[in-house]
Amino acid sequence: MQRLAKLIYPAQCLTCDEMIEVTRGLCPTCWSNTPFIVDHPCEACGRPLIGDAQEGDLCDDCCAHPRAWDRGRAAMLYAGNGRSIVLRFKHGDRTDLAYSAGQWLANAAAPLITPDTVVAPVPLHWVRILRRRYNQAALLAARVAKLHDRPYIPDLLKRSSATRTLDGMTAEQRRDTVAGAIRITVKRADNIKGKRVLLIDDVMTTGATLTQCAEVCLAAGAKGVDVAVLARVDRDT
Repeated sequence: MQRLAKLIYPAQCLTCDEMIEVTRGLCPTCWSNTPFIVDHPCEACGRPLIGDAQEGDLCDDCCAHPRAWDRGRAAMLYAGNGRSIVLRFKHGDRTDLAYSAGQWLANAAAPLITPDTVVAPVPLHWVRILRRRYNQAALLAARVAKLHDRPYIPDLLKRSSATRTLDGMTAEQRRDTVAGAIRITVKRADNIKGKRVLLIDDVMTTGATLTQCAEVCLAAGAKGVDVAVLARVDRDT
């Protein structure tokens, strides 16, 4: 039956519809155009490091401006087919991409997982969820939690106000825009006391939103916070 199904419904590339051998995958061309991060990344933000980088090294930005969280990873850069995948997933109603993208992210986040890790998404304001009909970060977080068999708390954090889109803003403008916009869900606070929280989002640019989320988690009693994103904007590219 499976062979018959493959003949009737052959597998297609997630981004170009080319016929491929495996389901929910990328064709060789799209795979080569997707900038997966494979070398040693910055330990804090996930940006790929150049030169003779060692595990645990930090990029210049993270050395100059320490993060509110401990460790960070990204599956790919927000460029080329990586950017296309994020935009299709985020704005194109392609929720099916969460399956494979969640697998890539789970692989990238594997070094961050500990026995006391709980997984939570960066929240969207309810108005934006109403418009988009889903929170892409929550879909990724659910997949990562399932693959690593860790507790998943989809409503750990909430946005108390609907902030403007951060696209095109400077780092300082982003910080000011999200300041005070994210809060802990009171009934979930006990679930992270003494635990490590792994925050999941689709894209990291300056890290302003993740900073707010991490600070809220730490203030609520989390032992530590790590972050993992599907794509990382690299300011140097």
